[in-house]
Amino acid sequence: MMLEITLQHRFAGFSLDVAFTAPAGVTALFGRSGSGKTSVINAVAGLLRPDQGRITVGGAVLLDTGLGVNLAPHRRRVGYVFQDARLFPHLTVRQNLLYGAKFAPGAGESSDRIIDLLGIGPLLARRPGTLSGGEKQRIAIGRAILSNPRLLALDEPLAALDEARKAEILPYLERLRDELALPILYVSHALGEVVRLANTVVLIEAGRVTACGPTAAVLSDPAHAAGLGAGEAGALLVAQVTAHESDGLTRLVSAAGPLFVPEVPAPVGTRLSVRILARDVMLATTRPEGLSALIILPATVRDIRPDGAAAVLVRLEAGGEVILARVTRRSAAALDLAPGKAVFAIVKSVSVAEGSLVSQGRAAAPGSRENR
Repeated sequence: MMLEITLQHRFAGFSLDVAFTAPAGVTALFGRSGSGKTSVINAVAGLLRPDQGRITVGGAVLLDTGLGVNLAPHRRRVGYVFQDARLFPHLTVRQNLLYGAKFAPGAGESSDRIIDLLGIGPLLARRPGTLSGGEKQRIAIGRAILSNPRLLALDEPLAALDEARKAEILPYLERLRDELALPILYVSHALGEVVRLANTVVLIEAGRVTACGPTAAVLSDPAHAAGLGAGEAGALLVAQVTAHESDGLTRLVSAAGPLFVPEVPAPVGTRLSVRILARDVMLATTRPEGLSALIILPATVRDIRPDGAAAVLVRLEAGGEVILARVTRRSAAALDLAPGKAVFAIVKSVSVAEGSLVSQGRAAAPGSRENR
């Protein structure tokens, strides 16, 4: 279901002027605080009437200032989840979940299915005051889905949670993304969440869209490094779990070459997206020997882009995959780096953190049975 947004609006001291189209799946609006992300999602939900704009979801027009169309929030069928859960304290979890369904036209998702996907069955008889922050957010998301929305809008739903609670709720968001045919607009300034959840990324800076496209393509483009934040530029490699070694490492195979990472709790055959930050990649012009790093990938320099006064971002091609490396200008000169030059990208296995491995589901295992 395609989402199309064009908005212009002036605030005191700030102007919003964005336009983008996003395909089905999770579309993340990413940018610094104050960049205009929440204003966009509020306009989609009908909580902000822009000076000019047009918003459509799957061909349904929610707003068109030129035609005088501006559906009321309750008619837009946008399931909105805020930073704080905003549950009704006097109602049980079950009553909170079913509240939105009272006003939803048509048949929504089965409540039993959503309860199962969000893992909230044991909580149904409890009241919000007895729940953790992560549990409250799962209830709020379930309530939004059961209102039979055409679009789910999540405005930094994990921002108020500590790291443990974020780790608790992210797998449930992944399940919703993978199992529900429901477009999700996800606002965040935490790139780790975006990497795990989003199919499409829209970078917003100072009220303007600076990039929009598939997550891997946006994150691996040196032109967008500044918008991602210091040290966050990197690449996503698609890999498959092929073995769990006896020394605690998991072997992955990617088009770029073999990757060894700290043990991944996933069976052989699982497909993963592996995020490798540019700051964790070293380069060599000959294959190194006597080195502790286990990930050594042959690659070719595609292009080089300045990154501050002393560094450059080097975009590499490796077996059809893209890798980014951040090195000093002095190192780039010493290695005589230039487009077309053959190099080796070197990554320490321990630099690939657990949060950088994103499951894409099962693929056919290369062996006859799991090697665990």
